[in-house]
Amino acid sequence: MLAETPSSRTTAPLILVGLMATSLFINFVDRGNLATGATQIRADLHLSATAYGALASGFYFAYAFCQLPAGALSDRLGGKLVLGIGALLWSVSTLLTGFVESFLGLLVLRMMLGMGESVAFTTTSHVIASNVPRAQIGLANGVIGFGYLVGPAAGTLIGGFLMARWGWRATFILFGTVSLLWLIPWSRVRINETKSAGNQDQQRVTMRQILGRRALWGASLGHFAGNWNWYFILGYLPMYLEMQRGFSMAQMATVVSSAYLVNALAALLAGWVFDKAIQRGWSPSLTLKLPLAAAHVAGLVCMLAMPVMPIGACIALLFVYEIFLGFSSPAYFMIPQIMAGPSAAARWVGVQNMMGNMPGIIGVIFAGVLIDASNGSYGTAFLLAGLANILGLLGWIGILPKVEPIDWEGAKAA
Repeated sequence: MLAETPSSRTTAPLILVGLMATSLFINFVDRGNLATGATQIRADLHLSATAYGALASGFYFAYAFCQLPAGALSDRLGGKLVLGIGALLWSVSTLLTGFVESFLGLLVLRMMLGMGESVAFTTTSHVIASNVPRAQIGLANGVIGFGYLVGPAAGTLIGGFLMARWGWRATFILFGTVSLLWLIPWSRVRINETKSAGNQDQQRVTMRQILGRRALWGASLGHFAGNWNWYFILGYLPMYLEMQRGFSMAQMATVVSSAYLVNALAALLAGWVFDKAIQRGWSPSLTLKLPLAAAHVAGLVCMLAMPVMPIGACIALLFVYEIFLGFSSPAYFMIPQIMAGPSAAARWVGVQNMMGNMPGIIGVIFAGVLIDASNGSYGTAFLLAGLANILGLLGWIGILPKVEPIDWEGAKAA
């Protein structure tokens, strides 16, 4: 079901998608700064790997459990207002991090950051489902994916060099201040916040209906497995390269940011490819499930090989994994946008993203515990990340049914 064609009084979809992609770029720059400055922050605040893992987990705890209210608020208040409030909160949290003096203070600010950033995907899914024609949602999600995937690339590269020169505190203050500027253009956009264009979505879809869909839980399990790998890499790869492989901060920043850039470019290409494939008669199921499965196979191989292969092979495998991961990224949110429709996409994504971000709570802190318990070795943590990909294959291929719009009215009548 196509969303309503935006009227002349609403902002063009291209501008909306561009601004939302920019917000997610900022979002992931801000959340990734902790990993970029991990060695400096741990030394300055005297933190163990377990304490560092607790900081990362604190962010994801707030981020994950705010997904449900974020989805409900997006449906009730609209994507524009909720995304603006969230961006204000995460920008201020980043800025204030530069002044923190204790583990507890940093933990509180990381949780504030998680609360603010929790609105990002629910609001963007709501706006895309309501303002972007169905034939273009692949490209829209590819642009969004490019934004949030290039964020860690830019954040690691720029942040790494800034921290090497001026330290982590000045870098957090600078990034938080710059983030606030995004609110200026966002305050001027006009968005179609209507729910639907047809009978399928005109009725109110209940949360009970959404929770009763097998597709939601298959997508949630797949999202969980994909994020276990992604957040482990995001949180620990910089430290791994510096502390286990002997990279300088500048070398680490160059390699990691390059890998993230490849990831982002693959996501941008994938969005365009997905639209073209569906327009040429490929089923959405085949178009979206195939790259998701391939990404988990690549993730399994990469995670198992990283701690034991020579460094050159490790870097090569990392780049292969990032290509496959990036190419699958638009599918994560295209699936709920297609299946749930404008009236339920935000709440569906709220549930899916909450479940998908549980690895940020349990996986990131558990990885820190495993590293400390192994006397600084990362082998067990990489092994666990690799095995998580089996769950991803089960979710996307075994549980998720055919990807097609859900007839909510028919489901209610049944």
